[in-house]
Amino acid sequence: AKSKELRLVEDPGSNKKKGKGVFVMGLTEERVSGPEDVLSLMARASDRRKVGETKMNKQSSRSHCVFTMSVRTRKALPDGSHMECAGKLHMVDLAGSECAKSAGGPSGSDLDGEKRERERKNINQSLLTLGRVITLLKNGGKAKGERIPYRDSKLTRLLQESLGGRCKTCVIA
Repeated sequence: AKSKELRLVEDPGSNKKKGKGVFVMGLTEERVSGPEDVLSLMARASDRRKVGETKMNKQSSRSHCVFTMSVRTRKALPDGSHMECAGKLHMVDLAGSECAKSAGGPSGSDLDGEKRERERKNINQSLLTLGRVITLLKNGGKAKGERIPYRDSKLTRLLQESLGGRCKTCVIA
């Protein structure tokens, strides 16, 4: 969704007790039939990503990008029944954290400094929340009954099932 506020909505068919089943209002699912289709969608997502110039980087990402691929298969079993398997792969490209003094705005530009500062704070807030969530999960916070702050950012809320559910998570830095 380009230049729109993204609204997260609880899926009415989900298990609300476990806090799962959240989606972004207004986004669409597209069926793909091969790697070329997937790469084309990823290129479209990348083109829509918000970027801006800072002192540190001419093409600084001003937003996170989440690309989710759902895979479903159905296999016939020898007894005539069917087994269905489903999985999700979230590929997340995080916007970088920037210090206000070192990043600054683009030189010689009339861009609204307040908007850029709000943007920087939102990026940093979501990255800090993601870090807190990962640290608490790593240290067994869930088992200790500690509150995991998924709802403190849209990013962690959207990825809650992947971060704290029955899944494999790999962070590449």
